[in-house]
Amino acid sequence: MYKFIIDKINQAIALKVPATGIGLFRILYGLITLQEIAFLFYFSHLIFDPIPFIDVEFPSIPLFLGLWAIIAGFIVVGYRYQFAVYCNYAFWIVFVNFTSMQRDFDGGFDLFMVGAGFFLLFMPGDRAISIDSLRYKLNFPFKHYSTYQPATVSALAYYLPVLICLGFLYFDSAVHKLFAEHWRNGLGSWLPATQPYYVSAIDMSVMLNNEVLEKIIGYTILVFQFTFIFFFTKRNWQIFYLLVGMGLHLGISLSLNIYPFGMAMLAFYLLIVPFAWWSVLGRLLTAKQSTLTVFYDQQCPLCNRAVLIMSHFDVSKSVDFKSAQQYAQHYPALQHVSADRLLQDLYALDAQGTVYKGLDTYIQILHKIRYLSVFAGLLSLPGIYQLAAHKYRAIADSRTRLACDLACLPPTAPTAVDDTLYHKLFEGYGNVKPKALSLKLAKIAMVFLLLQLNSTLHYGIAYRLHLDNKQNALTDTLNKASNALLEVSQTFWGIAPHALYLHDHFAGYDHILAITYLDGQGNEHWLPFVNQQGRLLAPNWGRVQSMWANIAVTPTINNVRLQKFIMKVTAFWGQKEGLDLDNAKFIIKMKKIDAPVTWVHDQLHKNFAAEWATIGSVKWTNKVISFDLPENINSL
Repeated sequence: MYKFIIDKINQAIALKVPATGIGLFRILYGLITLQEIAFLFYFSHLIFDPIPFIDVEFPSIPLFLGLWAIIAGFIVVGYRYQFAVYCNYAFWIVFVNFTSMQRDFDGGFDLFMVGAGFFLLFMPGDRAISIDSLRYKLNFPFKHYSTYQPATVSALAYYLPVLICLGFLYFDSAVHKLFAEHWRNGLGSWLPATQPYYVSAIDMSVMLNNEVLEKIIGYTILVFQFTFIFFFTKRNWQIFYLLVGMGLHLGISLSLNIYPFGMAMLAFYLLIVPFAWWSVLGRLLTAKQSTLTVFYDQQCPLCNRAVLIMSHFDVSKSVDFKSAQQYAQHYPALQHVSADRLLQDLYALDAQGTVYKGLDTYIQILHKIRYLSVFAGLLSLPGIYQLAAHKYRAIADSRTRLACDLACLPPTAPTAVDDTLYHKLFEGYGNVKPKALSLKLAKIAMVFLLLQLNSTLHYGIAYRLHLDNKQNALTDTLNKASNALLEVSQTFWGIAPHALYLHDHFAGYDHILAITYLDGQGNEHWLPFVNQQGRLLAPNWGRVQSMWANIAVTPTINNVRLQKFIMKVTAFWGQKEGLDLDNAKFIIKMKKIDAPVTWVHDQLHKNFAAEWATIGSVKWTNKVISFDLPENINSL
């Protein structure tokens, strides 16, 4: 097996493929991180305060979230990539492991984002669709933009993260699913989508009420997860796994209210797209013929850098940049323009023969780069246009007034240093000692495999079969060692049991709670948290949903935990709703629902229609909460 792994690694390293997929993966990962930071910022008092808005334990949290948002922005645009991914990885580890996010507000995808963040440290995410790739080009201002070819990277940079972050996860999850009756009945995707606490605002009843379709989906997921790790790289099967996986996680994002989990998983499918598709996509995006020709001073460093910047963002290649010294005289429309004027201003010629110069040339360039046309509109606004034209004129005239000395001549190109881990390992060390690199990577792959086996065998099999209950001195030592190993693998690489929405979660889940409040006139209103149907309202999704539906309200409700989260929810939303917590009263409601392991027609709407009953109340007085709740809610 070890030799098999080495051979596969050698093949993947030798295969050079477009870097486009990794660039897009970097962007989507950064955007998902940004939205989660925005979510944490909005719910910061609920998540991080012991008592929201009253007992603020971490007042500096917004500052650190702001710093993290800047780092995530760097990742999205691909600026200072290596520095950004280092910082992002550290932020995920600190927030997930050293705040209440870990215990009470698990987002369901935190460990996945940690694992993905770890692999981003070694992925060439700066090679495509990034500011860093532009910064590299600007080191060589006199190298024509057309000489740069699309960047290529090792296929291993695609395969290894997918293998460990998706393949291991799927296989582990499938092992757990075999022990859940509703999954064995083919209803693994149906059951969560019939529970009010878990569904989004989109009514999926048309699908849920088709038993055959739901069972096809359920069994397909099981087969898909068991086989993914073995076949996702096979050319004949790649499209199947791509389409099924994308459909699975898009369905999760749309139908359930754990959309961050679905989107994070979906991002990885950019790494499974057949490599040839990126080249095809590039050809489809490239214009058959340029619609604007721009003439620039080929001997001016500033002009060359401006051309490199504009051509970098011109994805469709709609603008053709030509040397004024070599080509301008061949265009009749420019014959009336003197050579001095051509070198002093940036001139452009469109397909209709219209001539533009100066700021108008830049506006036309932005128009042709369609996704930047909004900036062209802004520059054309009265006042802004005059200000920008004045600034442009000052720069252009100061440049032409300079004497042409050595600064105007092509300088010796500086050495562009690539400090990414990918370059150091695969293009530095790998080129010098390719066999040694393969051996090291094989050993690392084996370590990750053993870490995942530790989790799967311990929690997916031994725990499920109750083998860990049969303890002796040896098994007790092994159990402690396994847990310690899992603690490390979970913290730094996101390798953990993936037992999501199984029988031990839904068994006995036959009651849900909601909260209303009384206004000054004694009228009852629903808190914008759980609505009359029992659905958790946006934005109380993701990790807030996990807190309420997985920790506060469970098949066996723990009153201590429930009271803690009722306190946090009422304090947070009471403040948001403008209630006076010095004298506020909230009503606790409960209704019965069903979580059957066999298919039932229209189960979602049956759960929606169940009647609510008042079971107690809570009251805030002088910012102190008191509870009037049954001692044993589970018996109601």
